[in-house]
Amino acid sequence: MSLSKEQVILALSQVEEPDLKKDLVTLNMIRDLEVSGSTVRFTVVLTTPACPLKDLIHNACVTAIHHLVDPKAEVIITMTAEVRQKTGNRTLLPGVAHVIAVASGKGGVGKSTVAANLALALAQSGATVGLLDADIHGPSVPMMFGLEGSKPYVEVVEGKQWILPLEQHGIKVMSIGFLVDAGQAVVWRGPMASKALTQFLSDVSWGTLDYLVIDLPPGTGDIHLTLVQQLPQAAIVLVSTPQPVALADARKGLDMFLSDAIKAPVLGIVENMAWFEPDNHPGEKYFIFGKGGAEALAAEKNLPFLGAIPIWETLRTGGDQGTPAVLNDERAKAVFGTIASAVAQRLSILNA
Repeated sequence: MSLSKEQVILALSQVEEPDLKKDLVTLNMIRDLEVSGSTVRFTVVLTTPACPLKDLIHNACVTAIHHLVDPKAEVIITMTAEVRQKTGNRTLLPGVAHVIAVASGKGGVGKSTVAANLALALAQSGATVGLLDADIHGPSVPMMFGLEGSKPYVEVVEGKQWILPLEQHGIKVMSIGFLVDAGQAVVWRGPMASKALTQFLSDVSWGTLDYLVIDLPPGTGDIHLTLVQQLPQAAIVLVSTPQPVALADARKGLDMFLSDAIKAPVLGIVENMAWFEPDNHPGEKYFIFGKGGAEALAAEKNLPFLGAIPIWETLRTGGDQGTPAVLNDERAKAVFGTIASAVAQRLSILNA
């Protein structure tokens, strides 16, 4: 039996993208359709390489063609991704499709560890990623990426000086720590710190990125306000530990981002240090900071709970040695891969 493109397109128009609630044809996700005899070839262009529903969509396409066109058809599908930029005024970071700001109500909850491993997990999914260390007073990215003492280059294009971010582990990285001597305290008032963030957004040659992850300082202050004012499209990932003192500060941070004056899109909450799991006794869980507090806060605020991260020794040693755990620890790769998929999925829904 000879098939036609029209038959295949009609069948694929019955396949719905589960998150966006529209069919693949309407969403222009079907590309390069070829029909030869009983063989059908086409590409499905997902909204993110980290799509957690990739296999579901693939199988739904095959099923639709077999049920609605020909049960004996050979269906060959190439799954790819095209991160779609949110429309609007993009004077800053015009080549960056999505900005993800990782925030916390207080220090010491592992925000920078989450930001670094999240950025790398997104890159491992096939996305192009940058990481901006906006924690001006306590930059940790240089150590976490093994770049202490490194300095960025500057190039001049059409009379404008551009700072070139460093590249490590497959992503672009920028930090105030590259511009000051190692160990030197950055003693700046709020306006100076905010100006530094503005320069990192306007004077760094980020190029074309699917995601720029920004590691914010803890708390609520000038840098946070500068970010949401200059990048209203930036979406927030909040990090907290389960303990009440951290949750109290996390709640304040959420209230700021969700306030009528700011209304920043919040992707959800990550619970770090959810439990302690000894390397020599895998599977044993010790809830030393309490249990489920961040998940309960997410439910209280009607926000997605993006995932729980245990205390593993590799998370600490990886950051100290310049190789974040997601690079070489399968447990960390699985956990942060799930969180990265959830973040990408939420961004696709918000963008739609």
